[in-house]
Amino acid sequence: MKNISILGSTGSIGTQTLEVISYFPDKFKVVGLSAGNNIDLLAKQATQFRPDMVSIKSESNIGELKSKLNDDNIDIFFGEQGASNVASHPDADLVVSAMVGASGLKPTIAAIKAGKDIALANKETLVMAGKLITEEAKNRDVNIIPVDSEHNAIYQIIKISDKKHLKRIILTASGGPFLNTPAQEMNNISVASALNHPTWKMGKKITIDSATLMNKCFEIIEAKWLFDLRDDMISVWIHPQSIIHSMVEFIDGSIISQMGLPDMKIPISYSLNYPDRLNLGIDNASPSNFTNLEFKEVDTAKFPSINYAFYALKESGTLPAVMNAANEVAVLEFLEGNIGFTKILDTVKKVMDLHDNSIEYNYNTIIDSDLWARNKAKEVIYN
Repeated sequence: MKNISILGSTGSIGTQTLEVISYFPDKFKVVGLSAGNNIDLLAKQATQFRPDMVSIKSESNIGELKSKLNDDNIDIFFGEQGASNVASHPDADLVVSAMVGASGLKPTIAAIKAGKDIALANKETLVMAGKLITEEAKNRDVNIIPVDSEHNAIYQIIKISDKKHLKRIILTASGGPFLNTPAQEMNNISVASALNHPTWKMGKKITIDSATLMNKCFEIIEAKWLFDLRDDMISVWIHPQSIIHSMVEFIDGSIISQMGLPDMKIPISYSLNYPDRLNLGIDNASPSNFTNLEFKEVDTAKFPSINYAFYALKESGTLPAVMNAANEVAVLEFLEGNIGFTKILDTVKKVMDLHDNSIEYNYNTIIDSDLWARNKAKEVIYN
């Protein structure tokens, strides 16, 4: 029996993780859940899975959650510290880090410092503090197993290969809903159309990131730290069908890919039960599912976010954290209808250009830079 804590249990990855866990009650026990403000769903999850503790974002919601749970055996926490308590639950064997954005950084660090293995879905953690996170994990003998389909694919390939023979990795990207939209029409894109991803069903924030390809930008940085790669060992190809999740090219010219229909429960199950696999009862291997597989180069003039990633890696320091924070603010402003679609990447670029990247790189300066970038992004948008 493996004990699981889930950070971000009411989000897309969190709910699918609990769905997988529900299939295998003899293999997994949920000991902790943390969520944002979706009190009703968190209460239902806690009632079903009976964790030792839960955490919510706001202290003001504790009374409502307590009344819905009606169970004095479940400890209730709140805020960043509450999520960190769930992450460092003394009995947890694995922590699923699925909170959205920078909010996942501190709880994930708490889990690592407590010696918990991490199933990482919160890519922003490695974008902001990849060097610190991977060093801390190595020092504490903590495994970080990526949940993202692309990195999970690479992880699986590398585990059956000799890394010294690796030439490069190839991250695939669907291209999002606007792959074939003319560049001159991009600023007229509505929120509804941006949330209509052609192949994946995800939360709102990551869906917008997929539409701008900022999600792939983050995945480039995440891949560097997860797999200890040089920048020139990371490539991105457009693959609209989302069947091949990533590829690894080796020095002899051979390429190994990992493929399957786009279903996040597959990489989630692999991360939960690593190194063994779970029988999910999925049967998707048929010629009709794998026809017309296409690949093309990324149009970086239309999607400059890919260039942002490599620039942030080159400059390093706190610039990746600044890029992430500016994007979070801009995406929220777009979702609320305050800015146009192309203003998202414009804002990110302007904030990156304004950042003083000469400051020392440590946890405190990462947090300070994150806050600076959020304020600067709003200033760029509204001034």
